Amino acid sequence: MRPRLFFPLLRAALALGALFAAAQAPAAERLRLAVQKTGTTAWELAVVADFELDKEAGLDLAVAELASTEAGKIALQGGSADVIVSDWLWVARERAQGATLAFYPASTAIGAVMTKDAAIASVKDLSGKKLGVAGGPVDKSWLLLKAFALNNGVDLEKTATILYGAPPLLAEKAAQGELDAVLEFWTFAVDLEARGFRRAIDMGEVEKALGAKGDAIVTGYVFDEAFAKAHPRTLARFFAMTKKAKELIATSDKAWEIAATRLGPKDRATLDLYRKRYVAGIPKRTLAEEAADAAKLYGVLAEIGGEKLVGPAKSLPPGTFYQAGAEGEAH
Repeated sequence: MRPRLFFPLLRAALALGALFAAAQAPAAERLRLAVQKTGTTAWELAVVADFELDKEAGLDLAVAELASTEAGKIALQGGSADVIVSDWLWVARERAQGATLAFYPASTAIGAVMTKDAAIASVKDLSGKKLGVAGGPVDKSWLLLKAFALNNGVDLEKTATILYGAPPLLAEKAAQGELDAVLEFWTFAVDLEARGFRRAIDMGEVEKALGAKGDAIVTGYVFDEAFAKAHPRTLARFFAMTKKAKELIATSDKAWEIAATRLGPKDRATLDLYRKRYVAGIPKRTLAEEAADAAKLYGVLAEIGGEKLVGPAKSLPPGTFYQAGAEGEAH
């Protein structure tokens, strides 16, 4: 063959080969996510996009960023999202009422009772104090703190002045000295820590005092069982992808810088605290261990909060924690 014909034919053959390979490659599987715009899952998805972990996992992610976790629940129940992030207690309550939702662990990060008052070092020291409680009277952390206090001979509702409110409002009231202490979600606890507050009562330690064997899971990925049965491999790849994103945030400064852009303007010391608390919240135990601790804490919550909090079930409903089928890879 003449040289001047060889190279054009070679290029054509290579182009055809590439087209054939593309035609044979499986299309990326679409996964619809609804996540809180200010939540840590949004940090992780920013890292996923920058490092192209979604392409590596063969996933086509359609991400809706919402203003609140409640909006995510509506999206999932309305069929406009496949996966959201919420807590296992909500999933358990929904299952107790007939829903077929399932939960897979994402984070153990939990808040704390924050204070600047040197006299507050234990739950007993909250007696006679003005305590802010992020959320409401049936907030999970508040009920756990109440149970812990009762175990130590203190009825906080009788001995302390309790003020419920939105996390940012209570954080400001605490900063202005209008509260003696405040039970905050973990991200707001970090902001207060950066402003000179200390963690008088760590809710992770409260969970352990109430029977948890380790750092108990708090939030996770939530989806319907029907979706899980139809797409086990998609979920398995998603879990593996988010795990890799978490590991990158923990170990790569570049990844952390990408995640930190979602926090807005923060000084270096505050960002370091955020990273420390985030990394501490990466799940490290088996699914069975996490489910066992959730079951233990569910019993405590059912006793303290009753049906108003947990629904009609007296124990953690079977199936709350997702167990992958034969085709999935989660464990």
